Amino acid sequence: MNYELFIARHLRRKDPANISGPFIRIAIIAIALGLVVMILAVSIVTGFQKEIREKISGFAAHVQITSYDFNRSFEAAPVRAGQDFYPSMEELEGIKHIQVFANKAGIIKTEDQIEGIVLKGVGSDYDWSFISDNLLAGRIFPVADSGKTDAVVVSKTLADKLELNLGDDLRVYFIDKERKAPRGRKFQITGIYETGFEEVDQYFVLADIAHVRKLNNWDADQVAGFEVFLDAFESVGSMRDQINDMIGYDLKATSIKERYPQIFDWLELQDINVVVIIVLMILVAGITMVSALLVIILERANMIGILKALGIRTWSVRKIFLYQSVYIILRGLFWGNVFGIGLALLQKYGRILPLPQESYYIQAVPVNLTFEAILLLNAMALIICTVMLIVPSYIVSKITPIKAIRWD
Repeated sequence: MNYELFIARHLRRKDPANISGPFIRIAIIAIALGLVVMILAVSIVTGFQKEIREKISGFAAHVQITSYDFNRSFEAAPVRAGQDFYPSMEELEGIKHIQVFANKAGIIKTEDQIEGIVLKGVGSDYDWSFISDNLLAGRIFPVADSGKTDAVVVSKTLADKLELNLGDDLRVYFIDKERKAPRGRKFQITGIYETGFEEVDQYFVLADIAHVRKLNNWDADQVAGFEVFLDAFESVGSMRDQINDMIGYDLKATSIKERYPQIFDWLELQDINVVVIIVLMILVAGITMVSALLVIILERANMIGILKALGIRTWSVRKIFLYQSVYIILRGLFWGNVFGIGLALLQKYGRILPLPQESYYIQAVPVNLTFEAILLLNAMALIICTVMLIVPSYIVSKITPIKAIRWD
């Protein structure tokens, strides 16, 4: 029989005369609050990162294949759509979809305003799921391989700035590089979307790719490039390298991280904040437990003296108090999980805490609650706090039977 554990269980009995009671309650509260903060910090930061990654990759794709040149403008050099990898690349493991695109810079002119935009031409293979999820009004338009449609989908930012509504005609002017003169096109607004990203909402208008081809004097088989969507964002780097090996020397694959480095660098900085919060919370909980353990030991000095007088080894006596401390830690972790997970679920489904979308790209505090993260946080808190208690439990060896018994 594990008599150390038996004695530790006996010590859990509540006694109003014990001075350690308040210290134990404070330790439980400190551990619980620490775990609540850690659960919320991890779930909110990872949720924020996931939301931003999904939003930006949903519009701009995880990997973009374009001509291998040094042109950094919106209008890339044309490539042939009839590549060996298109559309067979979708059959590769890890790749969800591939589609063509073509961009053309232009200027929207209304009666009293003008605004620079980028006309993003999409083909019949375009995946509208992201735009449909972020469509505020109207509808998307179908694109056929033959013929073309004058329908466009604009952002809410452009619509508000230029006072545009569904069904309005949209006059856009483009520069003809050969004639060195502007060329006008009239479109009709059929939908209004909002992604929350200024880099997207401020510039992009979705239209039939046939318009871009005609404006650029391209053949029917020419496009600006290909957009590749992956099954998992985490594989962006490795899949980009794999795609680069497939497409040949005259094309290049660029990941979403390379095209928007400022956003992803900012997201990576959030990981540092989480690490700092976790370290601080565990230290606070550990220090509080150390204080509670010392009070418990001093309160039980007479018992320690009697146990030593009976021949029980010092390490066995220390284990009694370590068992009791672990029980206190587990109680704190239990309540921390209850409140931490409860608050996270409340925000995830209730969205009670909003965010200014113009600053954070999303409308409410996001939450990404995973079993693995919660299990890891609990294990870290339990192990680190327990290890921190080993050293202060050494005070048991300093208590001698004669002094302890006479102290009583």
